[in-house]
Amino acid sequence: MAHLYVAVLAVIVVALLAVALYRTFKVKTKADYLVAGRSLSALVLVLTLLTSWIGAGSLFAGAENAYKNGFAALWQPAGGWLGLVLIYFIAPRARKFAQFTLPDLLEARYNQTARVLGTIAILFAFTAITSYQFRGGGDVLHLIFPDTVSADLGTFIIAAFVIVTTAMAGMSSVAYMDVAIGSLVTVICIVAAPLLLAKAGGWAGLHAALPPAYFEPLGNYRLGPGGVEESVGMGIIRGLEFLVPTLLLMLGNQVMYQKFFSARSERDARISVLGWTLGTLVLETLIVAIAVFGRALYPTGEVALHPREIIPYTARHGLPALMGALLLGAVFAKVISTASNFLFSPATNLVNDIFVRYMAPEASSKRVLIVSRLAVVLLGCWALYQAVYAESILEKMLYAYTIYSAALTPVVLAAFYSKCVTAWGAVAAIATGTVVTLAWDAPGFKAIFPPILVQRDAIFPALFAAVAAMVVVSFFTPAPAAGQLAQFSD
Repeated sequence: MAHLYVAVLAVIVVALLAVALYRTFKVKTKADYLVAGRSLSALVLVLTLLTSWIGAGSLFAGAENAYKNGFAALWQPAGGWLGLVLIYFIAPRARKFAQFTLPDLLEARYNQTARVLGTIAILFAFTAITSYQFRGGGDVLHLIFPDTVSADLGTFIIAAFVIVTTAMAGMSSVAYMDVAIGSLVTVICIVAAPLLLAKAGGWAGLHAALPPAYFEPLGNYRLGPGGVEESVGMGIIRGLEFLVPTLLLMLGNQVMYQKFFSARSERDARISVLGWTLGTLVLETLIVAIAVFGRALYPTGEVALHPREIIPYTARHGLPALMGALLLGAVFAKVISTASNFLFSPATNLVNDIFVRYMAPEASSKRVLIVSRLAVVLLGCWALYQAVYAESILEKMLYAYTIYSAALTPVVLAAFYSKCVTAWGAVAAIATGTVVTLAWDAPGFKAIFPPILVQRDAIFPALFAAVAAMVVVSFFTPAPAAGQLAQFSD
């Protein structure tokens, strides 16, 4: 059986390397590397958007949430579903703008300071997201090779593979690897879920094996410290602490905007959102369901100590050999894809928003490509450092989502839909959201916030502080010029 898992992983690795090598020879210019020559069709966009969005955050953090709370874990992906409804209207505007990175947008609508602060916030958030992809991939390798590959060694192996393949061909490599991975994961999850439900004894067996809370809208979110049940209101707040960061990350996600910048046309960008919405609804629901089925099958043992591993563990032990190998391989490929996306994205910020913008504006395409690949390597090493010290993928996910949600999403949405937010209002929002998130757990910092917020995650205080700063500062500073507003309207 071990040979089957090795064979599946070998095929996936060879296929991904082949795509990266092939696309490397197609990369000639900065636009080829950063936005795939603006050539992506709607179908390619659907699969690359779906694959980049659903990674270790869903397969490990979301699965850990489902293992602990049952179907209430759907609060987390529901934020993405709500965000997709709004993105349908944003996508063509983003493609019309057609630059390289989100800080390009921030400077065009606001000023250079917003660009620099936005770049810093993206570096913090996206390297954190990349780090838990590395950790999740290391867990998969450890489950496949328990006697030879530790979780830490697996993390280093995954990091090395992702850094090399991402550095080779940039967005072109990332997007076309996603096509194969997105197709594989979707098909395997659709087949695996009913098999696992049947093994758990159907819905009757599932209800018999799991606590009643696993089938309630709030799951265990009402349980406070020490397992004491709190009010429904506190349970809803906990659910919103999963939904809101996911929603705001979806709306302001630079990876998404870069894909739209890479679209062949505004029409392709809009059409891709429809397919992305359907795929996300199906796949995120199946991932939560598979984790809940796994909780019914494996309530104790090694996986109970590390619930983030429930999906790969269930693939290894709960499915027929070939199906289990394919699901485990799909998880492995998905983690690699998401890591590549979230590693490549901040690398483009360093190159386009720092190196080209301020250090070498006349740099040749060849020089930009060399620096881009170096940036991927450096940021990959930083993400690996974070991965080694990040035990909880769920906590790391919420930290990364919160930085991005509070610091960037409000000003990105304001760029498209508000004529009142000023440059310095945006700067204040980005700086405030970043500082509050980074400092939230520091001793004494929470004393400045109301008591009801002190015991919660940082998302609501950071978001409130950022939006308040944006509104107040915008009120007292000069309005944006007509030219700044024109390029963001229909």
